[in-house]
Amino acid sequence: MRFSQVAIESVAYELAPQRVSSSQLEERLNGALVRMRLPPKPIELLTGITERGFWDPGTRVHDVATLAARKAIEMSGVDPGRIGLLVNTSVCKDYLEPSMASLVHGDLKLPSTCRNLDVSNACLGFINGIELAGQLIEAGVIEYALVVDGESAGPIVDTTIKRLHDPESTSQDFWDNFATLTLGSAAVAMVLSRADLSRSPHRVNGSVALADTANNRLCLGTSERMVTDSTRLLKAGVSLAKRTWIAASEQIPNWTHEGIHHYVCHQVGKAHLAALCQALEIDSRRCHLTYPNFGNVGPAAVPLTLALAADAGRIRTGEHVALMGIGSGLNVAMMSLTW
Repeated sequence: MRFSQVAIESVAYELAPQRVSSSQLEERLNGALVRMRLPPKPIELLTGITERGFWDPGTRVHDVATLAARKAIEMSGVDPGRIGLLVNTSVCKDYLEPSMASLVHGDLKLPSTCRNLDVSNACLGFINGIELAGQLIEAGVIEYALVVDGESAGPIVDTTIKRLHDPESTSQDFWDNFATLTLGSAAVAMVLSRADLSRSPHRVNGSVALADTANNRLCLGTSERMVTDSTRLLKAGVSLAKRTWIAASEQIPNWTHEGIHHYVCHQVGKAHLAALCQALEIDSRRCHLTYPNFGNVGPAAVPLTLALAADAGRIRTGEHVALMGIGSGLNVAMMSLTW
């Protein structure tokens, strides 16, 4: 999929105020780890995650998504009345109905002409939201779009720790639920525009996605439990990523190791990133990291990492940026930006 008329006006984020270290989670798990005869501090050792953020108790996901969205609109200078599409990509939801998008839309008081809908695709939702909005912008249907995401890990981490303290839980239960202990919380939003209306130099060039839904049960999550076969998921995900890289190199201009200046990948932990870099022969020094301080924030990870790297001045105007993610399901997406 190629784009020539899609610009990124702004990316904004809202960070969860409670900083929770891996050591704190391990202390809460200590009795269970001893009973299961597991290492006393496995989380940071295996993942490289030192801390993550949690929202204050009672925080609603659509509220923090709205905060990030309002920041993004203010940064962009775009008249909210001209936004033609709002896409929410959150895995976490406050309700089954109505859509999260409608809640954010209402809180922002966007016009009735602004379409609003949820797009759910595990950790790839935000990239898919950019693709969907980009197609409508490219076709001339809308001028501006808003993509939002809010994630809240505190409640599922709490219930997981409580469940692992059940005397009937086993070491296998711990490893099945281990990925849950890597989760963090954040909210992020992006304003996209038609290029000829843009005040920004940032452009979306194109994207490629491939699916391997024969592996659609390697990570199964609800609001209270996420069970993951981490080993098989990593192996299948990296295999699909290799095939997606080849497709991207055939379809996206300048998609080469020499042509890409920065890699902004979905953040899970150090083992996943190392395996991806090795498989794709990526120079890991070009990868921007957020997992050590934020954990895995789901579909918010890619735009949050992009925004933090740009804010820190590590990505310069005109440089080629590759957005990449592996999502349970199994899906892989890769997107080219000129920053």
